Amino acid sequence: MQLEEEIIARLVEKGRTVAVAESCTGGLIGHRLTQVPGSSAAFLGGVIAYHNAVKQRVLGVPVDILEHQGAVSEATALAMAEGARRLLGADIAVAVTGIAGPSGGTDDKPVGLTYVALASPESHACERYLWHGERAANKENSAEAALALLRRYLNDG
Repeated sequence: MQLEEEIIARLVEKGRTVAVAESCTGGLIGHRLTQVPGSSAAFLGGVIAYHNAVKQRVLGVPVDILEHQGAVSEATALAMAEGARRLLGADIAVAVTGIAGPSGGTDDKPVGLTYVALASPESHACERYLWHGERAANKENSAEAALALLRRYLNDG
C-alpha cells in the first residue's frame, strides 16, 4: 500500500478529514491524495498559497511573521496549517513552505530549505528539512515529508 493510500484508509477508519496548504509543492500533496480512489471521503481540499499575499489573506498568516521570520519558516508553516484547517473545516491540515530552487536561496535560507507542518485540535508539529536535489526532487521530497508526517500523526493517535 502506498503512503497516500494508507493515509486515506486511516482517515476514513478514524472518521477524520484533512486539508492541505501548499507553497513550494504547488499542489503536489493534494494531487497525491486525490490519486487514491475514494479520497473524497477524507480529503476536503487545499490552498496553493505561493505568494505571501495569499498566505496572509487566505490562510491568515500574520503579516509580522512574514515580515520578521519570512515565508520559509517554522512559524509560517504552522500558521499555514492552522489556517487551512480553519478555512476548510478539516480535522487535520498539513502545510509546506520552502525554497524549491534553483534560485531564491540565501546564506540563511538556502535552496532546499523546507518546513512541513501539521495542525490538529490536539497538537501542532513542524519539521525542518534541507534537500539537496534539483527543483522537481525538492518538491517531491517535500510532499513525501508532509505525507509521512501525516501518517505518523494518524498512527500515533
